[in-house]
Amino acid sequence: MRIGIDIMGGDFAPNAIVKGTILAHSQVPPDTELVLFGDSKSIKKILDEEGFDSSNFEIVHTTEVIEMGDHPAKSFAKKQNSSIAVGFHMLHKGKIDGFASAGNTGAMLVGAMYTIKQIPGVIRPSISTVLPKENGKNAILLDVGINPDCRPDVLYQYAILGSIYAEFVYKIKNPRIGLLNIGSEEEKGNLLTKATHELMKGTDDFNFIGNIEGNEIFSTDKVDVIVSDGFTGNVVLKQAESFYTLIQKRKIQDEYFEKFNFEIYGGTPILGVNAPVVIGHGISNDIAIKNMILHTDEVARAKITEKIKEVFNNG
Repeated sequence: MRIGIDIMGGDFAPNAIVKGTILAHSQVPPDTELVLFGDSKSIKKILDEEGFDSSNFEIVHTTEVIEMGDHPAKSFAKKQNSSIAVGFHMLHKGKIDGFASAGNTGAMLVGAMYTIKQIPGVIRPSISTVLPKENGKNAILLDVGINPDCRPDVLYQYAILGSIYAEFVYKIKNPRIGLLNIGSEEEKGNLLTKATHELMKGTDDFNFIGNIEGNEIFSTDKVDVIVSDGFTGNVVLKQAESFYTLIQKRKIQDEYFEKFNFEIYGGTPILGVNAPVVIGHGISNDIAIKNMILHTDEVARAKITEKIKEVFNNG
């Protein structure tokens, strides 16, 4: 297993990324090789400062960086020797099994769509987030930002993607799928949620349990995957992040609230593309980077790309 890491991506790159990669090295399975994309001189300097042998990694030298504020499509096209572009080209050629970055999210999405491309039959890929529930379990929410405007058939596919992700990465058997809405009754909601509920009702493609309201997201145990358009999903995600920030500012110590710390989860895969790609938070520190790398390895080993292909090829 070979996992590629964009060393130049993120607000604290390359220092935090290299340090996170060092932490991940001792925790990934023995047969996992970490491949670092970035300026080799900078990478080796940090490794020397940390007293870590650079021969533990394969380092692929790149000369360009797609900055956080760069235009995603233009920069990906122009900076073909950037750490993101080179990483995607190696992923496309099968020289790495997964690719992770905390860099420019737009460029990562462009790279995924223009190099490895989406799986045939998938209308639009999706990204998800993990939401901690009070009972100690987690719920998966998707989409959280790629597609602010969705059609009912797109949300239907999100349910399939989320179900596969929950089952094979989080080991949830027959995951329960809920549709985020303003009421539990099927006649509630806007045109999108009403039409989507009608599509999902009675399906054999996944375990649909009906509508989920916002006040149930963190408290109910009746759902494992929550489906939403990217606009609404992103609002929920940002509210959860701000909630954790407020808790920290008020110096409230609580085991449950600590589960809202994004560092624990590291990153999220782009579901529906032809190879494992994981996106991390731009403000990721070394701990978050370590967990992003570990999750990329988990996603690659779970072979969810192949499982998604099987479902859509048979559909």
